[in-house]
Amino acid sequence: MSSDFWSPIKLSLEVASVSVVFVFLFGIFAARFMARRRFLGKTAVETFLTLPLVLPPTVVGFLLIVVFGINSPIGRMIEHVFDSPLIFSWWAAVIAASVVAFPLMYQSAKTGFLSIDPGAEEAARVDGANEWKVFLYVTLPLSAKTLITGLILSFARALGEFGATLMFAGNLPGKTQTAPTAIYVALESGNMQSAWLWVIAMVGISFLMLLTTSLLKQS
Repeated sequence: MSSDFWSPIKLSLEVASVSVVFVFLFGIFAARFMARRRFLGKTAVETFLTLPLVLPPTVVGFLLIVVFGINSPIGRMIEHVFDSPLIFSWWAAVIAASVVAFPLMYQSAKTGFLSIDPGAEEAARVDGANEWKVFLYVTLPLSAKTLITGLILSFARALGEFGATLMFAGNLPGKTQTAPTAIYVALESGNMQSAWLWVIAMVGISFLMLLTTSLLKQS
């Protein structure tokens, strides 16, 4: 197959791989902070963190343009520092994928942390472990299964992101054209052969990831 076919798939995998690193780290941090803490406004904060799950992708894309666009202070600062606007760039695709995938990682990590018996962590503290060691050697291993599940689901969500990516990163072949946007363009132009091949490839990748998640839950 030509490089024109593999380019969107390769780009989708690259964008999803980079975004899932940020999602994994920030999701674990946010979930750890929110899991057992109580403070005024906690429900509102949690609702905000999971909001991308229910927002239409076009709304997410619009908000990203407002926050990071060339007319925003943040957007102008980024353009000044890097001598290039963030919008319609490879990193814009990463940010869009990260935003929509974050809630899945956060929810999975929080579920895993809440399922741990507090006594196990307290026993480690009694034995002299500091909070970092408790988290590293007790919390993470005991919640590993849910964290891996969240990682896979977040990767799958980032891989399939379309609406926010199209609005914020655009559809530039070889630069920001991911597999979902390539399928859309192929369908619009009547290129059904390419559309079907991309669809089959994405279905295959997604099936393998969900199968891995199911097997992990059964183990």
